[in-house]
Order: sequence, then C-alpha cells, then structure tokens
Amino acid sequence: MISFDDAQQRLADAGVPIGTTEHVPLTQAAGRILAEVVVATLDLPPADNSAMDGYAIRATDFQPGVVLPIQERSFAGDKPQPLTPGHATRLFTGSIIPIGADTVIMQEDTEEADGEVKLLVAPRPGQHVRKRGEDTTTGRELIAAGTLLTAAHLTLLASQGVATVTVFTRLRMGILTTGDELVAPGEPRGEAQIYNSNGVMLATLATGLGAEVVHVLHAIDTKEDLQRALRTLVDDCDLVVSVGGVSVGERDLVKPAIEDLGGTLDLWKVKMKPGKPVALAHIDDTPIVCLPGNPVSAFAVFTLLVSPLIRRRQGRADIFPAVYAQTLRTEQPHQDDREEFLRVRASTATGGNVELTAFGQQGSGIISSLPWASGLARIPAGTAVYDGEKVAYYDFSRWLA
Repeated sequence: MISFDDAQQRLADAGVPIGTTEHVPLTQAAGRILAEVVVATLDLPPADNSAMDGYAIRATDFQPGVVLPIQERSFAGDKPQPLTPGHATRLFTGSIIPIGADTVIMQEDTEEADGEVKLLVAPRPGQHVRKRGEDTTTGRELIAAGTLLTAAHLTLLASQGVATVTVFTRLRMGILTTGDELVAPGEPRGEAQIYNSNGVMLATLATGLGAEVVHVLHAIDTKEDLQRALRTLVDDCDLVVSVGGVSVGERDLVKPAIEDLGGTLDLWKVKMKPGKPVALAHIDDTPIVCLPGNPVSAFAVFTLLVSPLIRRRQGRADIFPAVYAQTLRTEQPHQDDREEFLRVRASTATGGNVELTAFGQQGSGIISSLPWASGLARIPAGTAVYDGEKVAYYDFSRWLA
C-alpha cells in the first residue's frame, strides 16, 4: 500500500503536457490555458488622464478665490491643446491632461460662469491625475504561460489591444464505465441492477476542469467488450479515465484487457479512505487512470489524484490548488489506519472563522453526501482528530476547477 502523497505525485508526473496549441479570439479564450507569455506592448494608461470630471490647471496658478478663463473643453478621446499659463481646461473622466497642466481640480470644488471657472478649494499638486504607465508599462510580463484564463485576464489582454491568444488545445478525455450490473439512467432496471451514475459524474467533473469529453462509453464484463471500448478511447483521446473492474476479482477484467492491447498497468492500493484501489496504465503513450467503482470513492479519487494530472496534461503552471487548515466540527472523533477524507461543508462561524461540518454518514455508499459537501477534510492516518481541531481542507471549488 502506497501513501496518498506518493500516489498523488505519481499521477501528476504521468500528466505530460500535450503541447499542441491553437490561436483563439479573446471571446473564446475563457477557461483555456495560455501557451505563451504575454508581454505588454502599450503603456497603460497611454497618456496622463483625468480621474475626475473637473478642470486641468497648473497648481502654481491657484490662489484663494482665483478665477481662470476656460481655454477649451476636452472630452475623453480628444487631444487637448497645450495649457496656457493662467488658464484652465475643462476635462471629464478619462480626458487627456493637456501639456503644461499638472493638477485636476474636481468640478464640485469650483464654480463656472461665463467661460470662466472660480477655484474654491486649494488643490494638492498632482491630484486626480492618472499617470502614463501607472497600470502597466511596455515590456512588462502581463500573464505567464500556463495560466488558466479568466475574465480578469481577458480584460487585461483586451486593454492592450490583443485580439487573439495562443492557447493549448483542449485536453480530449474519454470516460469508461464497466460492469454488467449497471444500466443507463432512463432504461429499464433489473432487480439486481443499479443505475450508472459514474459516467455522467466523471464527464461533468472533466468538463468542469476544461477538458473536452470525447466519449463516455460503457463496457460489460467481458474482455472483448472492454478491449473494443479501450481501443476507441485510446485512439481518440489524450487521457482515459475508467471506473470499476480494476481489482482482483473474477470479473475485474480491465487489467488483462489493457495488457492484451499492449499496455502496461501499475495497480496500487493507496493508503486513503475512500478510494483504496487505483491503477495507472499506458497504451500507446496514452495514460489511463482506473478508479474504484463506488461513485463516492471515484469522486474523491478524481478530485484528489486525477485533477492534478489533468491540469498538468493541459499545460497549466499550477497543478496543486491550495489546501487550508480549518476547524473541524464533528460529533465523534475520527481515526483510521489510512488517510481519511471526510465529506464536509464549510461555513463561516462567529468571528469570521471557517468551520467544517462533517456529513453524518461517511460510508462510501452515501452518494447524497456529494451534493451536500463543499470539500474534503483530511484526517491523517493513525491520528485521532476531535471536534474543534484543525484539519487540511480540500475545497471542491478550487480542486475541481
């Protein structure tokens, strides 16, 4: 049995970036992974401009109650004339500061009449002036390669006049569920059968991470059917995730099916609960991760072990999201000889501290705990953890994004 941390690192190391790229317009770049560093080609702002509606003056022209003739009115997008000493230029938010001016006095501190403006409040020299380049300067690195692009990144790129970006091609993923006992939702169910929830679960999790799910296939418990499905998935996908059939029972046929296709498989027993049996295989250099068949176990293993592999295969720079120490609230102590990952819900307690409430039933068959939970709390192996103690918290909003 290998440690959880070892298994997580081994799977992450198997996620060699696919490396191929494409150019996409900014309107289609959200959720994509930037393939090349972006460097500023423009100072922002490109010129000194006004942060207020008001008047551009020379600070040395101010005297209490002074009245200055208004030289011109300059709107955002206009190019003003140089300011004549002893004059003012009427400006609006975003208007360029005229040459010769160094200060903006906002309109609330003035009175305008008959083409002149009376200054009522002493300005601070340089006030309300946005300086050229105070946001970004030409040559500065704006966004690093490997960044998951969000609306904030795209706003910055658009402000530089960037219309298209180079991103890694989407990771093509295939999902394989196995087992004679499974039937598709909506289909007639025999007395000894259950509905297949793993297929939609894994496809949705993969899509949420930005992958393109090419196939969601199901194979019955024959080596021939498994081989046909695996061959299709390996031919069409950059990464395959299978669920079920990977242990050592008579109907656990995934391992021999992979080996008969020329693949290699390393089956581990990971020191974690839920989710002990995990396998990593390769066919034709395509990685295949084999998860336990229980939906709760598969969900936990995907979150903790598979998502870093996906992020690395996508070309992301950050593959391990942050883990925070938070206070556990539980009615009973938790201790196991394996690393245990409790389904918990985070909430803000009095004083602003985050507390994690453990779901009442932690059995691996309790699927209803998944939509209730906001993440997983890690209980170290061989350690008793009691109510009020700090534990590592794996937030689904971070680990599944």
